[in-house]
Parts: sequence; structure tokens; C-alpha cells
Amino acid sequence: MRRLRHILLVLILLAAGTEASAQFKEDAFHQNYDTGQDTTAQDTSKHLFSFKEYFGGLAHKRQARIGTLFGGSTIIIGGMQIYNKDYWKLPIIYGGIGTGIGLGVYYGQRYKATGDQKFRTGSIIAYSGAALFWWASLMDGTASYKSSRKPHPGKSTLYSILLPGLGQMYNGEYWKVPIYWGALMGSTYFLVNNHTNYIRYKRIHNEATSPDVPYTGPISAETALYYRNVFRRYRDYSIVALVGFYLLQVIDANVFAYMQDFELSDDLSVHIEPKIYSPLEAYAYSGATSAVSVPAFSAGGPSPGVGLSIGLRF
Repeated sequence: MRRLRHILLVLILLAAGTEASAQFKEDAFHQNYDTGQDTTAQDTSKHLFSFKEYFGGLAHKRQARIGTLFGGSTIIIGGMQIYNKDYWKLPIIYGGIGTGIGLGVYYGQRYKATGDQKFRTGSIIAYSGAALFWWASLMDGTASYKSSRKPHPGKSTLYSILLPGLGQMYNGEYWKVPIYWGALMGSTYFLVNNHTNYIRYKRIHNEATSPDVPYTGPISAETALYYRNVFRRYRDYSIVALVGFYLLQVIDANVFAYMQDFELSDDLSVHIEPKIYSPLEAYAYSGATSAVSVPAFSAGGPSPGVGLSIGLRF
């Protein structure tokens, strides 16, 4: 019984030491080293977006984070080009976006006036071209952003947002690109297929239950209702899968860009050996100030305990 109590005491003391060490490490991560004297960069945990930081960066009065520039440039088009001092690109961006929107409006009005399908197609193409120039402005601004760190986690994240898989390529993890693209393409395929079948059985159910038009189709209203609900549910699952894989590859690009500097030695080993713990070791942990206060030296004191010593090397 004494031996068991001794082993439990050692385990409690070791656990307390581990907890104190963990608390020390946790406190180290919560230290605030921002003295408030640096006016060029701000701690990213303080805010996600700052108008002061964004417009200060556009005026070249301070350094701006790539996330702040990206967020502001989605609204103020060309902001990243201004920050990067690529002024010659602005006429191309504004000209492309303006031309696309102008042609889209023109073809849209012509379609309303004539009903000709070719004008509707032209309007869609024109608006798509304007959106492509907007997307290209963000991609160009992200690629031109100068940073001392390679790979830069912010650039890797934005690359994956703008084009799935590009963040993994930027990190040098090319083998992940086919996996994510396969998952995204598979989710898209099932989304389109399930949505098509949902629309089909929804139309059949509406025709079978319409009191105005007699229905003579081979599929009953009950069967059409069942399959309509099934394919609608599968379509929703496909949407969840598509969004999930997209977010996963964005998170993956960000995390592994941060972990590029994490070094782990290939020399990993675990050493386990039996060990006899003397009572003196336990009371050394407990803070005994003298050998006189250690009951191990008195009659009936605790006897040595037997355990295992585990050593990790990495």
C-alpha cells in the first residue's frame, strides 16, 4: 500500500510539473510585444481590416498587410496596383471592366427590345469579361505583393481563394493539386447531375398534380415526389461537399505555408527502461528542506517504488 501511495505521489508531482510547463508555454504565446511605437505594421490579431492601414498603404505612408489590401481592393478596384506602384496597369484594368459593363448593358437592352437570344448571350459574355478583369486585378496584385518571407502565408491563402490549388503550388506541394481538383470536380459533377434530376422530377410532379392539364406519363405523382425529394437532398449534399473541399484547400494552403519554417529532426527515438524511484526523489520534488524531514530515514518510512522511465528525442 505504501508503494502504491509512493507511485501515485510521483505521478501527481510529475503532472503538476507538466501543467506548470504547459502554462508557461501558453503564457508565452499570449505575451504582447507590441510597444505601440511601430507605425508601419500592426498585430494581425487586433483587427481583420483597417481603413487607416489600407488608405495609408495606398498613400505609401505605411506598410499594409496583404489581407487588408486584398479586402479593400475588392471594392476599390486597382488598390493593390497602386500600393505596388504598378500604375501602368490601371488603364488596362479600368478599360477592361468598363468595356465589359458597357457592352453588357448595351446587349441587355437590345435583348429586351428584340428578344433575340444572341443579344442575351452577348450580354452574359460581356459581364463575364468584366468579372474576369476584376479577378485578374486581384490575382496580379497578390502576385506582385513584395514580402521577405517565402512562402508568404497571406499570398498562399489568397492564391487558393482566387484559384483552388494555386496555393498548394505556391507552397511547392504539387501532389495535393490533383486531389483537391478531383474532389472539387467530382462535387461539381454530382451537383449538376442531382440538380438536373431534381428539376426533371419536379416538373413531372407538377404536371401529374396539375388539375388543368391531363397527365398520361409513365411516372406517377407519388414516385415523382419521392425522387424529387431524394435528388434535392443529394443536390444539397453536393453543395456542402463542394464548399467544404474549397474551404479545406484554402485552410491547407495557409497552415502549411506557416509550417514551412517548422523543422523536425529525422532522428526520432523513444527510450523506455525500468527504473527504481527512491523515496528521496519524491521528497525532493515536494520541497523538503533537510534530510531530517524526510520520513524515508525514519522507521516505517516509504519503500522504494518501481516504474518505467520514458525518454523522447526529436
